[in-house]
Amino acid sequence: HVQLVESGGESVQAGGSLRLSCDTSGYTFSRGCAAWFRQAPGKAREWIAALDSDGSPSYADSVKGRFTISQDAAKNTMYLQMNSLKPEDTAMYYCAAGKRPCVLSYVDYWGQGTQVTVS
Repeated sequence: HVQLVESGGESVQAGGSLRLSCDTSGYTFSRGCAAWFRQAPGKAREWIAALDSDGSPSYADSVKGRFTISQDAAKNTMYLQMNSLKPEDTAMYYCAAGKRPCVLSYVDYWGQGTQVTVS
């Protein structure tokens, strides 16, 4: 049974950093990929980063150079390190897992989301 649980979201000031965590218990990375999405009020859910089963990351242009996706397989946990946060990064952040290329239509599992607010 796959259950994704995010944590780490909170309110921070612009320029600050946060690290989001996603407990990926039950999901086998070797089967596909995992990703982070975000959704701001009134906007569509946006793909921001993905981690393929071979460990290779990919990023949306909006976060490239500021965010880093990683995983600790031993802990069944995926992370999103977010630096140089901007007010436009304010959103609900979701952990997801599914099939390559791990974009919205290929997601099989979603977490419940964790709120990040940047002011």
